[in-house]
Amino acid sequence: MTDYVISKPDTTSLTVVGEDDRFPVRRIFCVGRNYAAHAREMGMDPERDPPFFFTKPSDAAFDAGVTEKASIPYPLDTRNFHYEAELTVAIGKGGTSIQVKDALEHVYGYATSLDLTRRDLQLAARDKGRPWDWGKAFDLSAPTGPICRRDDAADLDLKKSVIRLFLDGQIKQDATLGELIWSVPEIISTISDSIELKPGDLIMTGTPAGVGPIMPGQDLKVQIAGLPDTILHIDERLNSLNA
Repeated sequence: MTDYVISKPDTTSLTVVGEDDRFPVRRIFCVGRNYAAHAREMGMDPERDPPFFFTKPSDAAFDAGVTEKASIPYPLDTRNFHYEAELTVAIGKGGTSIQVKDALEHVYGYATSLDLTRRDLQLAARDKGRPWDWGKAFDLSAPTGPICRRDDAADLDLKKSVIRLFLDGQIKQDATLGELIWSVPEIISTISDSIELKPGDLIMTGTPAGVGPIMPGQDLKVQIAGLPDTILHIDERLNSLNA
């Protein structure tokens, strides 16, 4: 048994549909601007350039959608807090240089998620050519619904399933997974060409057009046909920094 000089951090984990055991989260990879319409609304050219990635820490993930009471506080240090609905892929078998044709064999399951973003901090960093971490990789920034095992996700169609985000019951994002510029197998293959994927990794595959601000007291729901919803309430601001 290994001893540590400080208390060992807890392992972040997520609910799996139909299982008492949980899915341990190792890393979170996120694909940037993977829907053409979203690239345009962010002021970028949606040509099919090679995909780019950013990351979130494992403890950015937490259960949202297991009950309708999941909530987070409005985060620190922002006045422009945004939602982004996503399909998340949970990796069950690792590897490097994974071929596109074999990529789905490495998938444990799928989930709905939110890539929550401090947009003011992200854009300020982007304009200065700096990393996005402060805008993307903050506490509780990856709420995720229950993971549905790949073999149980028969109603999920990676080309035709609709992805929607509701803010206080109104549809704000509405697309199909077929609108992804880079498909799920292509994303898995591309990551594995640079970094060894391992069991426990999550991949957030990108968000459709229609991103926008969230205020305290509002409710979010992400729906993807064939998967459980992500359901989240935004509580009051943490402190006066957000006033």
